[in-house]
Amino acid sequence: MIRRPLQTIIAVIIATTVMTGRPAAGWAEELRLFDLVRQRPITETQALEHLAGMRMVLVGEQHNNAAHHRAQLQVIRALHESGRKVAVGLEMFRSDSRADLDRWVAGSINEARFKSIYLSNWNYDWDLYRPIFDYARRQQIALVGLNVSPDLTAQVAYHGFDSLTSEQKGRLEGITCDVSGEYKDYIRRAYGAHGHGKMDFDRFCEAQMVWDTAMAANAVAYLQRHPDTLLVVLAGSGHARKPAIPARLAERKSWPVATLLPETTGILDAEHISSEDADFLILSK
Repeated sequence: MIRRPLQTIIAVIIATTVMTGRPAAGWAEELRLFDLVRQRPITETQALEHLAGMRMVLVGEQHNNAAHHRAQLQVIRALHESGRKVAVGLEMFRSDSRADLDRWVAGSINEARFKSIYLSNWNYDWDLYRPIFDYARRQQIALVGLNVSPDLTAQVAYHGFDSLTSEQKGRLEGITCDVSGEYKDYIRRAYGAHGHGKMDFDRFCEAQMVWDTAMAANAVAYLQRHPDTLLVVLAGSGHARKPAIPARLAERKSWPVATLLPETTGILDAEHISSEDADFLILSK
């Protein structure tokens, strides 16, 4: 059994500059946005008019970039303060973390205990995400785990989807792994020609497909139980882009969905992505 989380493997492969620090939980600042559909800058207020009508809003991140998490918090805050009922979907937690996330929002477990639960799910600095979790707790915003066990995705990445046992596939709730040529092209574009490192490329694609599909399926399940809620999904930018989670969602529901990606010069900027990838870029300061 592979024990090393796939998040760690991929983070090493596509790592970028680490931005550390502990932003204040009450941080708020107007976002600078670029509309990829209309090819022009747009104000946060203008974007909010569009986003508030969605069932799901995905906000990408580089996991170790504090500025990206501050932007995510601002999106959550703006939508919550607009009057929409908001929940936050998390790549950082498995779907079986529901009870622990509910206890945190309810205030029935302390920070030390919740931090240990977070670290059992995710291996990035707690302080990067802490302001988001604090805000959700203060505002009673539901937190929703979307991910699957990293053991499953790591096994698929190294040994292929067919290596999973019937019991393991059962934990994926009927999710299959039909990787199209179009999806492979997307993975090459999103992660680079050598983004899979020493892993077999087809198996790497299968692992990404399982990851995207499981998160989409778990998001759909939550929204079906909460039809009045807008789900803000926080996920790595490779998962948040339209050919990833949004495409897997569209296979299940024809809901209105929007994607925001944080700008990364030379990788995710107006010259390198288009409206086929996202609706808005969150511009760097």
